[in-house]
Amino acid sequence: MRRLSLLTATMALLSSSGFTASAAAEQLTIERIFTAPSLTGESIRSLRFSPDGQTLTYLKGRDDDANRYDLWQYNIDSQQHQLLVNSDDLFSGPENLSDEEKARRERLRLSGSGIVSYQWSAQSDALLFPLNGDVYYYDLQQQKARQITATEAFETDARLSPQGNYVSFIREQNLYTVNLQTGKEQAITESGGDTIKYGMAEFVAQEEMDRMTGYWWAPDESKLVLTKVDESPVEIATRSEIYADRIDMIEQRYPFAGTDNVAIDLGVVRLSQSEQSSIESSIQWLGLSDLGDGYLARVNWVDGDRFTYQWQSRDQQQLDLRLVDANDQKQQVLITETSDSWVNIHDDLHFLSDNKHFVWASERSGYKHLYLYRLDGSLIRQLTSGNWAVDALAAIDEQTGAIYFTGRLKSPLQRHLYRNQLNTGSPGSPSQITEREGMHSITFAANAQSYLDTFESPQQPAQVSLHGPTGERLAWLNENAIDDSHPLKPYYHDWLYADYGTLEAEDGQTLYYQLTKPANFDAEKQYPVLVYVYGGPGVQVVDKGFGSLFLQYMAQQGYVVFSLDNRGSANRGKAFEAPIYRNMGTPEVADQVRGVEYLRTLDFVDPARIGIYGHSYGGYMTLMSMFKAPDYFAAGVSGAPVTDWSLYDTHYTERYMGMPQDGDAYQNASVFPYADGLQGDLLMYHGMADDNVLFTHSTKLYKQLQDNQQQFQMMNYPGKKHSLNGTATKIHRHQLIHDFFQQTLKK
Repeated sequence: MRRLSLLTATMALLSSSGFTASAAAEQLTIERIFTAPSLTGESIRSLRFSPDGQTLTYLKGRDDDANRYDLWQYNIDSQQHQLLVNSDDLFSGPENLSDEEKARRERLRLSGSGIVSYQWSAQSDALLFPLNGDVYYYDLQQQKARQITATEAFETDARLSPQGNYVSFIREQNLYTVNLQTGKEQAITESGGDTIKYGMAEFVAQEEMDRMTGYWWAPDESKLVLTKVDESPVEIATRSEIYADRIDMIEQRYPFAGTDNVAIDLGVVRLSQSEQSSIESSIQWLGLSDLGDGYLARVNWVDGDRFTYQWQSRDQQQLDLRLVDANDQKQQVLITETSDSWVNIHDDLHFLSDNKHFVWASERSGYKHLYLYRLDGSLIRQLTSGNWAVDALAAIDEQTGAIYFTGRLKSPLQRHLYRNQLNTGSPGSPSQITEREGMHSITFAANAQSYLDTFESPQQPAQVSLHGPTGERLAWLNENAIDDSHPLKPYYHDWLYADYGTLEAEDGQTLYYQLTKPANFDAEKQYPVLVYVYGGPGVQVVDKGFGSLFLQYMAQQGYVVFSLDNRGSANRGKAFEAPIYRNMGTPEVADQVRGVEYLRTLDFVDPARIGIYGHSYGGYMTLMSMFKAPDYFAAGVSGAPVTDWSLYDTHYTERYMGMPQDGDAYQNASVFPYADGLQGDLLMYHGMADDNVLFTHSTKLYKQLQDNQQQFQMMNYPGKKHSLNGTATKIHRHQLIHDFFQQTLKK
């Protein structure tokens, strides 16, 4: 289950947009939150360095159409922004996406039109764009686009090879390459189709493992590693996608918890110099079935002759990092990670340029930390340590031996950039580089000599700055100051800020909360409370970021707004996550109840008017809280909830719940045994074309509540997926939530 926050604060870039807002005070409204220009600044995405580090590029929505994206650049030397590629120069008509691409974009959380993704060539002289099912190669020197494919079929997962000599892509479940010099197209495979897919990531790899591809180029372009996925073992689930004017019956191979997954193998193929029509017969398969039931989590090349892959057992309590000789397919296990609950997958594997050492992340100490290894699998030293978690490896400067990473050493509520040394220094005492209190998202240039810091805090929407490796600011890309020209300025006079605190869980662990008092706060009055919850693994709600505009609106409407990160939430270490193992819906609810018990001690809180709201896992938490602790919550809104974990997929559900066949954990974690406990007012909503948390989750509960003659409200959105995208839909949904709480908590 991908994280889905209530409203992700939009990154801002380019204060020189030409928009001038009145500084006169205005009242925040739901419609204004979701209409242009964005209150947090101009919408951009996919900000990155060119490989040579001289240019920064990003996607920017147009002034007249915020959902149509073009590629812009910022020249580091001249400190100038300019349009680099107009999407209309590639393709100007409306896009007609294939079902596969629609699903892929949903899992990537990509929306909009025009240029929605791009890739630099390694030489920084060209760009690759997928658009309307075809692939375009853009030569920067000539400032001219070249259409690589022009077929009725839809090409996906298009990429430039590491040396920039080839373009590769998936077409009709087969892998192809195009030689950019000769224009010759070559089929790596040709037998894909029906249940057989080559070079593609299966459903759970995309949805739950953040592995969006199934093929990987060798650095010297001599070979490719690719997957062969056979979906035939996965049962077919027939579901309906209900649109405003039609109902589509979809037959989807969906791996429900406890059922069979795809059969997957990994193969090595050498690129043919003769470029015959297909070289599928020359693929050398590793035979992953010999490893038993499990998952292919990651693949990474070491050099032109060796690569690694990570194999995770079906119960996800063991993860092996395996080294393969691509010439003879001989393998060795370098590292085995084990856990009595589950092993989290990460992307923090980095091979040093000597091809003899690598950096690896592990939670074996109870917290995620970095370790330096030899390529034979022997540990050299631990690079970080302590009762705090590393977020991600950011960069390694081999010239100076510096290793950069983001982490939570200062506080679980803040993310900072740190530096340590590969071969010297104390692993527990890294140098903190970023200084301002808040959330820092870091992107380094390839040479590790500069980085981008996208920073936000409760007082500051996201701003972007360019820095040297020791932290000195070199330039603002966008200071995003809330001055008279900023869209937020007319509303900022009423802005409310949260107080932060801690409580103690029943097992003694620390729970962090944030509480925002309502507008025109009067300590002599009692106010209704909105508890916003996610509560599931992989997500943190309480931090020092800018926060949710909708929750800000609710505080301005007279609510105390409260959030607490219960046990099972992210960035607190395995001991904090593990209580939910085979026990979902119990420790999380206990911790949310603990939060309400604290709220009841506050004189300004009306204990009879406490509501709860969440989406996805938060929707599940709303239901479980209202059903299991009805005396604590007077009203709740449950968005796109999981109601029965046996209806969710294998990789996510079994990671935390084990197999459905083993004991009664699934029954205990389902909402249905507790539905009789509902006492307060309940509103549920769901997208009627949701292919992640299927609409069936809600309809099953609708039926039980109706059979029980328990009253509730519902709102269903025709044609909408799990994210419920679309400006009109967002406005309608959040107005619905506001109105519901007005009717139930302010009556």
